[in-house]
Amino acid sequence: MSASPPRRSDAALNVALVVFCQGFNMLSLGGIALFLPLIREDLHISFAQAGMLSAAATFTYALGQIPGGYLSDRFGPKRIFFIGILGSTLLSINFGMIQSYPGALANQVISGVFRAMIFAPGLTLVASWFPPHRKATAMGVFVIGGVSGNIFLSLVGPFLVGHYGWRPPFVAFAALGVCSAFVYMAFGKEKPAQGQKHPVHMLDAFQLFRYPVMWVCAGLQFIRYGVVTSFAFWLPSLLVADRGLTLQAAGLIAAMGFALTGPSNAIGGYVSDRLRNPPLVITGSLAVLALTSALLVYVDSIPVLVLVVAVNAVFLQFYFGPLFHVPVEMLGQRVAGMSVGFGNMFANLGALIFAYALGVVKDTAGAFKWGFVATSAFCVIGVVLGVVLGRMRTKARAAVTSTSS
Repeated sequence: MSASPPRRSDAALNVALVVFCQGFNMLSLGGIALFLPLIREDLHISFAQAGMLSAAATFTYALGQIPGGYLSDRFGPKRIFFIGILGSTLLSINFGMIQSYPGALANQVISGVFRAMIFAPGLTLVASWFPPHRKATAMGVFVIGGVSGNIFLSLVGPFLVGHYGWRPPFVAFAALGVCSAFVYMAFGKEKPAQGQKHPVHMLDAFQLFRYPVMWVCAGLQFIRYGVVTSFAFWLPSLLVADRGLTLQAAGLIAAMGFALTGPSNAIGGYVSDRLRNPPLVITGSLAVLALTSALLVYVDSIPVLVLVVAVNAVFLQFYFGPLFHVPVEMLGQRVAGMSVGFGNMFANLGALIFAYALGVVKDTAGAFKWGFVATSAFCVIGVVLGVVLGRMRTKARAAVTSTSS
């Protein structure tokens, strides 16, 4: 007797639980950036040492992407996602109690390892509950939790810090994340497998390096998250240092950007699924980003500048879902976790390099202009890679059609 198909209520509940957990986890992660001035003062560390806290976590997070994807494919995404959320939030509680820089640095190194168990399994879990023609939309939905957590933190965090300092709110947010992990473990479940399940091995992860499509997607991911990080990390500094805006005004513009980027993830995936052409969405988004990255440092009018930031925010992650969907579409669901991890590893390496490079440009040239011009140039390279990806996908689909006919 065949298993009955999953109900829509099951899909809605499980997608909501994953997004819910991701949102609470982001409250802890985002708290380090938001509370950094107070953390620096409390731990008596320099700006360079503070930067190392982020770099250490990002580095181990990037290296853990493929192993995290492998564990998800091998043992099931639910248990790996739970371990990732639980470990990351417990380490956040520990971070809120640490009194020394070496302890904080060690905490972040280990935290990156557990965070690597969240992304690929979580993305796989959400996508599994969507029908085949809605996969790009699903991958965009996954990011909503993180963006919502950032927005909530930006609104509530400063108020709480003013009354209690940074440690109690930080620990409280992390404790909520621990609770969310156990809520997911109790009520969440994986979608029942369809057909025969083929086991995966670590060797399958290394096989991904043999596929040209993975290298093209890796280049696009490197550019995608490098550009995202450039704007998320340096935009307020550019508005204050190069444009003379107040920190409050820069904060409002940055908050507007977050608010626009959040829903654009799901909308971009929906457009991709409707058009059935992910490379077109990828290429078009990067073309817009190439233009806005350059305009950001050339326009003089503040209202026009705000408009440029708004358009840029919409397209920053518009192609997130389509870009993660293409490798899964071409290589199959069996290695979905590993292919997601492969792409996200290169994405985070791009984030590290872009964020550091723009800081070097600012120190050397005294302005962010040439850094964002270079960012625009990388987006143009991304457009070329998007065209190449489109041709690869068309050729692969044609081969499948000719084989089946």
